[in-house]
Amino acid sequence: MRAVAHLYTRVQKRIPVLGRRMIATFLVEVPLYGLLPREQLEGEVLAICEDNLRTFFATLIEDRMPTDQELAEPKASAARRAQERVPLASVLTAYHVGGRIGWAELVAEAGPKETPELIAAGEGVQRYVQAVTAVVATSYLQEQQAISGEEGDALRALVAALLAGEPADALAERVGRRLPTSWVVLALDLPPHADEATAGAVAARRKVRRVQAALDAHVGEPVLGQLHATGGIALVPEVGQSLDELCGLLREAAGTPLRVGAARAESTAEVAAAGAQAREVLRLAGPDPGVYVLDDVLLDYQLSRPSDAQRQLAALLDALDGFPDLMRTLDAYLDQDLDRRRTAAVLHVHPNTLDYRIKRIVELTGLEPATTRGLQLLAGAVAVRRLLPRL
Repeated sequence: MRAVAHLYTRVQKRIPVLGRRMIATFLVEVPLYGLLPREQLEGEVLAICEDNLRTFFATLIEDRMPTDQELAEPKASAARRAQERVPLASVLTAYHVGGRIGWAELVAEAGPKETPELIAAGEGVQRYVQAVTAVVATSYLQEQQAISGEEGDALRALVAALLAGEPADALAERVGRRLPTSWVVLALDLPPHADEATAGAVAARRKVRRVQAALDAHVGEPVLGQLHATGGIALVPEVGQSLDELCGLLREAAGTPLRVGAARAESTAEVAAAGAQAREVLRLAGPDPGVYVLDDVLLDYQLSRPSDAQRQLAALLDALDGFPDLMRTLDAYLDQDLDRRRTAAVLHVHPNTLDYRIKRIVELTGLEPATTRGLQLLAGAVAVRRLLPRL
């Protein structure tokens, strides 16, 4: 043991040289270090290298693991690197480089009679690197998680402010986001994926992550939003994208048919109104998958707005309330664009039966679908009843 300690002690005296060798190796093997100011490399980074080497040799000389006190500085340093957004791989590489350089110097210094002790010391080197990288990784990830939690809260607050029409510039600056000048607001309805029948919440979270990743990839940056297992809102920067193309990507990512309501905002101040419109368009859209904009639901959208005429328009069909077959017939007749044969087929009745029912509808309501005024009023009354069934 004495001979080994003597070897370690000799090499330990070269810590200043080894520290600078570590810096030179970082610049070659870890490109990120080449971006750091020279004063930081010669100051903080070199001091950490030398401290790490002192602990490294102390554990070899005393044949022990590093103490919590000795690991305190690597732990604190890892947290700082997480705050600076230095990749964890780069942080861990630095400690592996230190162990490698220390070991290489021991190999170069060892005399022939010290070879057996040197070989046995390999385990000590591995134990040290294992201990320090475990503490460093844990500290880094804990700090990263804390930062992520804070950023997540800030991002949620930013989205909430945008959708509420509140000032958002300060929140955007806090998370380092530049708000675009125009947006496309998407309201999504995400049906369950087949995997959710067996994997439940896990499959649902995967579906949401895939959709978010597709949005991010399409735009080229993380997209703000409030997505959950059944849908949500996405605030997409306007980059001249085709809505059909974008929604096709989202459908592929979700792995399930989806419906999307979309609205454009020409400024950040209009995001709240666009969000409300996108949600309403989605609510009014039919059950078929696809992307819908206001033009697709113009009549329904207008009829769903509060007005003095809504109740009276719905009341035009009160006379049919006691005749469910007639109401179903009117719905089908309008849905099939007044095509008698298609309507009869949908209802599974003879065309003559359909003619009789339409005649009864005219008699009870006084509205003739063959006239422009009658058709408009019948269609409007049906739409209001569908949209606002409590009237």
